[in-house]
Amino acid sequence: MKILIIGSKGFIGSHCVTYFANNHEVWQCDVVTDYVSEKYIVVDVTNANYNEIFQTHTFDVCINCSGAANVSDSLKNPQRDFMLNTVNVFNQLEAIRRYNSKCKYINFSSAAVYGNPEYLPIDENHPLSPISPYGVHKQLAEQICEEFFKTYKIACCSLRVFSVYGPGLQKQLFWDLYKKSKNASKVTLFGTGNESRDFIYISDLIQALELVILNSSFKNNIINVANNKEQKINDIVTAFYKYYDANVTIEFGGEERAGDPINWKADINKLKELGYEPQVNINEGLRKYITWLKERE
Repeated sequence: MKILIIGSKGFIGSHCVTYFANNHEVWQCDVVTDYVSEKYIVVDVTNANYNEIFQTHTFDVCINCSGAANVSDSLKNPQRDFMLNTVNVFNQLEAIRRYNSKCKYINFSSAAVYGNPEYLPIDENHPLSPISPYGVHKQLAEQICEEFFKTYKIACCSLRVFSVYGPGLQKQLFWDLYKKSKNASKVTLFGTGNESRDFIYISDLIQALELVILNSSFKNNIINVANNKEQKINDIVTAFYKYYDANVTIEFGGEERAGDPINWKADINKLKELGYEPQVNINEGLRKYITWLKERE
């Protein structure tokens, strides 16, 4: 297959490149200059134009790993988040519609579209009630995919990714724990510690992605990507510092952070129907991530 990975320099995108380049022709696309790869396309960070890309090349699959993935930043800069997470999806699909209509399109959505769930585990039929601009814009991107599938028969699939982590991730909870523990004996965090997330290690996400490419019908499918494991933040923080071997006192401030849901656990029956089985549990994943942290020090 000839695969285009948009956002190839980001956390998920870079792992996609490494994995799929083993067996497929992979082209990369991002906003920074690459002086090494010959199969790389630069787009403008504020006004990306995808028409020429799809005019020049014919791809079998386009994986959109681009966009912003920061809830707090979406609250500060909602227009920027809208452009990166919503407008760019429309522009990519419009270019596919015009020049490469047989290309399958994978949209990385987010569990943020659910907001605070009414029930656990959250299945794909759960009502959508995002509580941040990021979640709203991801929901709009899903609706754009639906528009292009129903109106123009563009093969689409949206993946509602929960809390993905692994080597290379330099934001969110585990990176925050790492940074806060440097030269500190006390770490203060938002919330109560009773909040929960459903974590998935990056190699498991890539496994899920490959199964989607091979087995999904691409009829505007909506698929949760997680592990069906609810992990309390307090337990995760304790485990992280145990494996990192950091002697710190942990304190939760009790205040909620705007845009953050309280509890998440995904129903992944749809993903399992495609052949998915988790390979990396949270303890092994944390050890792998911490090994990467220590190697980069």
